[in-house]
Amino acid sequence: MNGDQKGTAHMADQAVSFATDIRPMFTDLDVEHMQPFGMDLSSYDDVKAHADAIYSAVESGAMPPSGTGERWTSEQCERFKAWQTQGFPP
Repeated sequence: MNGDQKGTAHMADQAVSFATDIRPMFTDLDVEHMQPFGMDLSSYDDVKAHADAIYSAVESGAMPPSGTGERWTSEQCERFKAWQTQGFPP
């Protein structure tokens, strides 16, 4: 198992919730930028509904766009994936 797999396995073992772990990863600027596209990153329901697209965008580095915020770290991506794997706890 490589280091990334160990990190993902470790994160998957920890309870993750939207309120405590996921929502704080989205900045006010992130929320503001996505609202015109019909996605409210401060909303549990919206983030859950778009979780696959969000994960793909942040994991690939496509989001946030250059100059608008810091790329998510591998730990943040792992935390988001763990939230998905755990069934999207609120």
